Amino acid sequence: MKQFFKFIWAQIVSFLPGATGIMFTPSGNNSAWYNALHKSALTPAGWFFGAAWTVLYFLLGWALYLIMKNSRPWQQKIRAYTLFGIHLFLNALWTYWFFGAHLMDISLVVLAVLLGVAIWMMRVFRTIDRRAGNLVWPYIIWLGFALYLNGAIVYMN
Repeated sequence: MKQFFKFIWAQIVSFLPGATGIMFTPSGNNSAWYNALHKSALTPAGWFFGAAWTVLYFLLGWALYLIMKNSRPWQQKIRAYTLFGIHLFLNALWTYWFFGAHLMDISLVVLAVLLGVAIWMMRVFRTIDRRAGNLVWPYIIWLGFALYLNGAIVYMN
């Protein structure tokens, strides 16, 4: 039962940026702003973003759970937890800068830093649990695609 609660806790923590992102998701005036932007032809339909982020947050939560349940002492996992926390912060910060403040260029820089942190996090996770590191790969790929999309918006607008 204890492992189940660890898993649930890891999922809740993992979905925190998504919860804050809901505040800035395109709707109303924000939707009009976003819809008026020139975007790459590769930009997915709006519903796809929600589905993709749900899967990615779940995978990240699962990776965090694998780190939490690993038998290594907590002190050996501090770097993994710290990087996970930084990634949560940067993920939420990107949403604010892009959708909240409409500062696409600053959000592009935040996203580039987030991608670097995600790669570092994957490498640290792999030293603790190989499966946890592998679960971060879809997030890294998505962030690379998001960096392209954000860059295209900066360039085209």
